[in-house]
Amino acid sequence: MLNEISSLDELHRVFPDDQSAIDHFRKVRWPRGAICFECGSVKVYTLAGEWHKCADCNKKFSVRHDTIFADSKLPLRKWFVAIFLITSHKKGIASAQLARDLDITQKSAWHVLHRIREATAHPAFQRPLLDGTVELDETYVGGKPKNLHAAGRRIRFTQARGGKKIVFGMLQRDGDLRLKHVRKIADIKGVIKANVRFGASVHTDEAPHFKWMQQPYEHSLVKHSLSEYVRDDVTTNRIEGAFGHFKRAVVGVYHRISDEHIDRYLSMFAWRWNRREMEEGERVNALLASTVGHQLTYKALTRKEGG
Repeated sequence: MLNEISSLDELHRVFPDDQSAIDHFRKVRWPRGAICFECGSVKVYTLAGEWHKCADCNKKFSVRHDTIFADSKLPLRKWFVAIFLITSHKKGIASAQLARDLDITQKSAWHVLHRIREATAHPAFQRPLLDGTVELDETYVGGKPKNLHAAGRRIRFTQARGGKKIVFGMLQRDGDLRLKHVRKIADIKGVIKANVRFGASVHTDEAPHFKWMQQPYEHSLVKHSLSEYVRDDVTTNRIEGAFGHFKRAVVGVYHRISDEHIDRYLSMFAWRWNRREMEEGERVNALLASTVGHQLTYKALTRKEGG
């Protein structure tokens, strides 16, 4: 039903009230019928609104249980609108804008967006290791450029300075994009091994932290220091293009990203990039199917909880 939706107006037409959104999410979550989270029974009664009751253990539960929607007073219909907006806008959406669109507070909108980003880290989205031809590179996000550039290229090979954050990117040709926040350049080696299959053809620049790759990978490089950016089919232009898109989103939409939350922004951006060929409604359904098992309370989000 959602696959044909291509605009916010159509979304409102398909879901004219909250019950229609509840019924749809129920089908997405339990395509074969509701299951009791307490005892696993399939003998479940559907009650009014979003509620269910197990016929075996008498447990009453909501369709929101153990999802990003749990403990939220926001109607599911508004959640659908938020998901549509963040997955259809290529650069995402700012919490201030979402607050106006949903007629909620900016604080609530900020929490909603982070819950949605959290869902994109679902294990179902962790596809097989990247293979074939994979472009690798790192970039720096945030902070004041003058604080980074003044220290020269030495910073590039050690750790981020001047408030900038190191983002490492891996892009498989005709495949997935993965973005990871690393604290220091030395951490890149472990990220590559965890995400790129040994034997894959990897393209990088001439940075010294890629020299170890000659043995486990088929390693080719371009020498940016000599103004070489393409040699035959060897290039890192695609991953650099993805970096540029992400940076424009940060500058134009979010303005700044903290260390505490950058992983969610990267996860959301890569998730959207990897599904850019999908129709708008398909992306909404894909994200709805991943909402189970992700509960991000406001206290946890703002680090006011222990642990």
